[in-house]
Amino acid sequence: MKFKELQPKIIELTTNSATSRDEKLLAICALLSNNISYYNWVGFYFANHDTKTLHLGPYVGAETDHTVIPFGKGICGQVAESNSNFVVPDVAAQDNYIACSFTVKSEIVIPLFVNGINIGQIDIDSHVIDPFTEADEKFLEFVNQEVAKLFS
Repeated sequence: MKFKELQPKIIELTTNSATSRDEKLLAICALLSNNISYYNWVGFYFANHDTKTLHLGPYVGAETDHTVIPFGKGICGQVAESNSNFVVPDVAAQDNYIACSFTVKSEIVIPLFVNGINIGQIDIDSHVIDPFTEADEKFLEFVNQEVAKLFS
């Protein structure tokens, strides 16, 4: 399924008044994982600015030990500090990478802003080297814009 076809489904999920916020986030993770072949782990992390840590939220994929990540550590921790998208074509080439599984070959992390504040991020791992394009970035920015409405 193409990104344009997924956009109305994202809106439908985020505006469903019959589900909780976490149920909506989990449904988004499942939608992305089930419809984009190279999205092998899809999840959200949320920031605690007091402790400068990220905390794992809803996700779909292999279980992870990385439920709390300090700002600055790994790709997610770097995005918490930089407030910028981070695309890693090959995780083996990254010095500050937290290995979740030997099957992960690449990663994309897009920050989630609410009222100009980075409250978290969507994190996607792939078992393929260098699958993420600018189209992935734009689509995931759209996803996060819709998700942000759940927090404002």
